[in-house]
Amino acid sequence: MEKEKSVVFNEERCKGCELCVPVCPVNIISMADDINSHGYHYAQVKEQDKCISCAMCATMCPDVVISVYKEE
Repeated sequence: MEKEKSVVFNEERCKGCELCVPVCPVNIISMADDINSHGYHYAQVKEQDKCISCAMCATMCPDVVISVYKEE
């Protein structure tokens, strides 16, 4: 069974502040080459399967664009 997404970014609301990038303990967050409709390079997850659902990225995000899910 394929693992569901652990972390989801609302790419359209992301303003590209990059605060989530350095706090990720498994280094799976990067800035996209593409831009959203507001002209920002948004944050994205490179390797979803490596996410440990620690929610440090969501805690750091000032615009609450990150949702973290954990398997029960």
